[in-house]
Amino acid sequence: QSIAQEVVGLFCMVLLTLTALVANTVVMIVILKTTLLRKFIFVCHLCAVDLLSAIFLMPLGIISSSSCFSRVIYSIAECQGLMFLNVCFISASILTISIISVERYYYIVHPMRYEVKMTIRLAVAGVIFIWVKSVLITVLVVVGWPQGNGATSASRCTVYWSPGAYKTVFVIIFSTVCFVLPTVIIFAVYCRVYRVARMASQQHAPVQAQAVVPRYRSNSIASQVTIITARNLPLPRLIPERFWGSNKAILTLVLIVGQFLCCWLPFFAFHLHSSVTAGTVGGGHGEMVVTWIAYSSFAINPFFYGLLNRQIREELTRLRRSCLNRPLGQDLCLSVSEASVQENILQFLQ
Repeated sequence: QSIAQEVVGLFCMVLLTLTALVANTVVMIVILKTTLLRKFIFVCHLCAVDLLSAIFLMPLGIISSSSCFSRVIYSIAECQGLMFLNVCFISASILTISIISVERYYYIVHPMRYEVKMTIRLAVAGVIFIWVKSVLITVLVVVGWPQGNGATSASRCTVYWSPGAYKTVFVIIFSTVCFVLPTVIIFAVYCRVYRVARMASQQHAPVQAQAVVPRYRSNSIASQVTIITARNLPLPRLIPERFWGSNKAILTLVLIVGQFLCCWLPFFAFHLHSSVTAGTVGGGHGEMVVTWIAYSSFAINPFFYGLLNRQIREELTRLRRSCLNRPLGQDLCLSVSEASVQENILQFLQ
């Protein structure tokens, strides 16, 4: 039974690592190769952070977690380096998710303000802010850790290698900055987005009878928005579709927030409990399980924040067909000028 558990655990860890490598690479290539998709700079940055985690952090996690590599011994410097990468990449990934949620809020709720203020300079400043904050938090791992335990090497690198008050302070700061505050931001932002989308669907309900009336195209922006709005509205003949669409929006938001909580809540709750509770010795299988539940976020993020977007998904289909030398048919890439507030809400919630 022990051997079977080791084999299953090793298989799951390798599968997560390969999924993170492939999925993040694909989403990054699609965004960088398509000019119209380069506005998703924070999604691309999230995939870059997760890809770095899959290249450096997850393989080291396999070596540190599996008993197949039990003969590998780490020095203090090597453990400090591993913990530095661990905290830095986790912080950068979670902070990027927080910024993506705020960006989506302005993109959907305040589209005009978003178009004016969201510039390349602001995006680069956001990326710099993420890495500066991540490095500052990570410095706490290196400065003064481990302390006074007399150890010169270890078979597993863990924060519990350094007992005492320093470990407790570090875990509390790390959990507050990288989990509690981002969770509050994500909850508040997506609740607001859902309320705005629900209000928009209720306001468009009386206009559904006009959706089937053919309209001639006009060069004015107001006419184009009216045509696109009428095209995206559901037909009034199926009332259950509105009910299902509302539930679908709720399900989408619950999945996005629930995925974040399922991946990171066990990790931070375990470390907080183990560091605050007196006499509790961390490490072992419990720490390994919650760590790899957290690492699974690196493999899931490109699906939730990349491939869930219709533009990225359709561009991926177009690139796949072009690579296979198949006829493309009509162009699947959406023009920025054809986007509207209603279409953005529909893309995000679906």
